[in-house]
Amino acid sequence: MNIAERLRSKMIEHGLNESELGRRSDVPQPTINRILSGESASPRRPTVEKIARTLKVSPNWLMFGGPDESKSFDSNVELALQPSRSFSYPEISWVQAGAVSEAMELRNVSSCEMHTSDVWAGENGFWLKVMGPSMTSPVGPSFPEGFLILVAPQFDAHSGQFVVAKLTDSNEATFKQFIRDSGVFYLKPLNPSFPTIPMDDAWELVGTVVDGKMPKSIFR
Repeated sequence: MNIAERLRSKMIEHGLNESELGRRSDVPQPTINRILSGESASPRRPTVEKIARTLKVSPNWLMFGGPDESKSFDSNVELALQPSRSFSYPEISWVQAGAVSEAMELRNVSSCEMHTSDVWAGENGFWLKVMGPSMTSPVGPSFPEGFLILVAPQFDAHSGQFVVAKLTDSNEATFKQFIRDSGVFYLKPLNPSFPTIPMDDAWELVGTVVDGKMPKSIFR
């Protein structure tokens, strides 16, 4: 399921329409409608957290799915009183990322720096360091050079999400926004100085970006 399907299923479970969910969560009804229609496939984190709190589910599950499909309110309270869960994933090179789709075993990657996240990225999740300015933007989301992104190879991508893709005849990988327009898929940079790439048979998805952060070394 994508976020729209997960949201709709929980609204039905709780007997809520768009207006009532908006009233309870303090999220505007048009925003909820855009999520349900698929127009907003990657809503802002604070919006997701408000909706998840009202529906008594994990924000990460609502946004990305995964094994912890739903949690009761009591379970969330219990978890809040305990140390938060943390998952550790290796930081690999862009060449290694391109090889992931060729059944590369990340567990066998040695001498990799490890970084943690409270987001589940699957058994073979990995971090990449953003290179170049193609994903920087003066407005909205922006991923500057040096920013770390967490990639989940097993997760399906939906229009509007950020992905890592590779050319099928090489290990050349790239980080872009995954866009569907009139039935055609594109890899879109956030920096308008770079071209949007039609995603034809020469490209395949490596994984979906599920988390990101600046490395600690930046602040030392």
